[in-house]
Amino acid sequence: MKQNIPFNADPMGAAIYDYYNTGSADALVVHSSMFEDDEIPVDALFRDFEQMPDLEKAALELSSGRILDVGAGAGCHSLALEKMGKCSVAIDISDLAVQVMNERGVDARKIDFYDESFTETFDTVLLLMNGTGIIGTLDNIPAFFCRLRSLLNPGGRVLIDSSDLRYLFEEEDGSLMIDLADDYYGQLDYQMEYKDVLGEPFDWLYLDFESLAFYAEENGFKAELLVEGEHYDYLASLYIQQ
Repeated sequence: MKQNIPFNADPMGAAIYDYYNTGSADALVVHSSMFEDDEIPVDALFRDFEQMPDLEKAALELSSGRILDVGAGAGCHSLALEKMGKCSVAIDISDLAVQVMNERGVDARKIDFYDESFTETFDTVLLLMNGTGIIGTLDNIPAFFCRLRSLLNPGGRVLIDSSDLRYLFEEEDGSLMIDLADDYYGQLDYQMEYKDVLGEPFDWLYLDFESLAFYAEENGFKAELLVEGEHYDYLASLYIQQ
């Protein structure tokens, strides 16, 4: 019998826990002050390799050596890597998500990406499902690259995806309705809700590739565009400049 664990203020983990134990879950709702409410399909967090978008498939195929799967959720990427014969460590800040991953056979640990007490190093760091989101805000970019530097083995690289949200502000004539005096258009605030569980608000950053490459250069990294998707999304590689 599964242990009855309180959901606390962890809506994502609660949704993952429900789906894993019952095969279904209620709506996982995402609130933002900038857009209308959206929903995350919980079953998509349990997808297998064939169900993944091409960007994620490419990232997993390119992953090599010792791999860190950041913000791993239900562990779908780590499980796909295992089937490829690759070795990964999954981290997430959700107790419930980590429990589910461990029960699914993933080497998962409850660790915050920015926790400097986690000192292991890797050949590949995976940041998927809008991996730049973990940066939060533009002000946090130096801390983000500093953390990546501490996690990478010599010659290692980061595989990261994101989307350029400028299409949301694009007029029919191609002009952009963006206030240049305002915050960067890809910098959002989110709050998740599942059943009666409301999580804490958090910042989330969608970063266009040109901006990613610029900030990477500023922080001693090189950004390489690997794959462009059909919906303004992309997969990039980051590595330390020698």
